[in-house]
Amino acid sequence: MKVAIAGLGLMGGSLGMALRAAGHDVTGFDADPAEAALAVERGCADRAADTLAAACADAELVVVATPVSQIAGVIAEALAASPTATVTDIGSTKGQVMAAVPAAGRARVVGGHPICGSEAHGAAAARAELYAGATWFLTPTLETEPERLAQVHALVVAVGARPVVVDADAHDRIVAVTSHVPHVLANVLALQVAEGEVDGHRPLDSTGGSFRDMTRVAGANPAIWIDILLDNRAAVLAAIEDARGRLGEVADALAAGDADYLERWIGGAREARRETLARAHRTTPAELVDLIATVPDRPGAISAIALALSRSGINIEEFALSHISPESGGEIRIVVAGDEQADRAVEVLRAEGCAAFRAEPGGAA
Repeated sequence: MKVAIAGLGLMGGSLGMALRAAGHDVTGFDADPAEAALAVERGCADRAADTLAAACADAELVVVATPVSQIAGVIAEALAASPTATVTDIGSTKGQVMAAVPAAGRARVVGGHPICGSEAHGAAAARAELYAGATWFLTPTLETEPERLAQVHALVVAVGARPVVVDADAHDRIVAVTSHVPHVLANVLALQVAEGEVDGHRPLDSTGGSFRDMTRVAGANPAIWIDILLDNRAAVLAAIEDARGRLGEVADALAAGDADYLERWIGGAREARRETLARAHRTTPAELVDLIATVPDRPGAISAIALALSRSGINIEEFALSHISPESGGEIRIVVAGDEQADRAVEVLRAEGCAAFRAEPGGAA
């Protein structure tokens, strides 16, 4: 299939790599000629066109991978440039994008949003495996021709992702809770700590692993996230109001000294977190076991641990590192599936000189 990709950054470039690996012919276009040249050099496209219209000229499928604020306009341009091609996108919001599709082209458009990515950006960070195993939402219009949806569905499967068809507005409410509000809360927490002072001490100087985990996505690319938050503002505002209400319940429980509520609240969150991991790794919450191990602050220490576990046939389902200090090194939290793998992993870690033990998820900072 001949595919045109408009926007050759991390997402568009990675998609181009994956499609080429699957045997498709990819023509790319990027408004930045240097980015387009780098994308071709890295194998994100077979060639780069000088204009969007040239990229779309003989395409059977056009994928719009530009920033959210540009998607609607580029979709309209792509529809005009190619009167027969199917057009899809990979933007993080769908309601306004789909509402803006020209009436004459709605039969050929399938909205899309793969749930994957990275804090990195640009073609330099592109990698063919980015989409493997990812949920990929598809949001056709009521007028979308069935064969167009089937075509995009096949593309998603070809790059190893899992297509899920939903209504555009439902999509926006889902990602508001699972993606957009987490970014909002990460920014709030980062600024709360950075701007705080307690008896002359800066909390920012004394942060632990929990703070770093919670703020990993804080300060993400403003050019991208301003567009996302404003484009999906209604759903994000509703999710923020829901979060505000839940924080109010916790505040009331603390004020009342309600230990029973806090126990249920923490336990419920623990189970929700375990279910999230289980779904991500196609297993059940009961099968997942959390391990914590110390790790020295020296080059190659993490690689040595990962290789030792691999040689023993132990698959790491989830992995996180918390650095403590150059003197003390850090801790790694590893999630494995099943008691037998957990017991063997502890033995391997201890043989590598790590203090290793089982731990419940959500321990202290």
